[in-house]
Amino acid sequence: MRTLARTTLIAVAMATPAAADFKSSLGRLDPQTRLEQVCDLEVMKRLRQTGRFAPDRAKSYVASEPAMTGHTLVAKGAAFRSGGTWYALSFHCKGSADHMSVLSLSYQVGKPIPASKWSEYGLWK
Repeated sequence: MRTLARTTLIAVAMATPAAADFKSSLGRLDPQTRLEQVCDLEVMKRLRQTGRFAPDRAKSYVASEPAMTGHTLVAKGAAFRSGGTWYALSFHCKGSADHMSVLSLSYQVGKPIPASKWSEYGLWK
């Protein structure tokens, strides 16, 4: 269920302008999943702003599970997809107390992930 919720909410947020529906759905998630979702969305937004990438998906739990301490999420084994290519990603994200927004974010884009590793990491085309 947790994996489905992670993927589904990102898809809804990216595909529809229904921010109120998204916020309502987000509020029903457990705190860690909620923080993962808002951090994934924020990192995609910032990557898009660079003009170098056009991310349509991000996952904070690809090569390893993210670590949450308080309101901070550290994802060393994350990934995002842009132009049909998945890229390694790591980020450090601090959320608000209710985990509904991001207060600070730093990230590092890694190398493209070879397609031969996609199924191992739960990635798709």
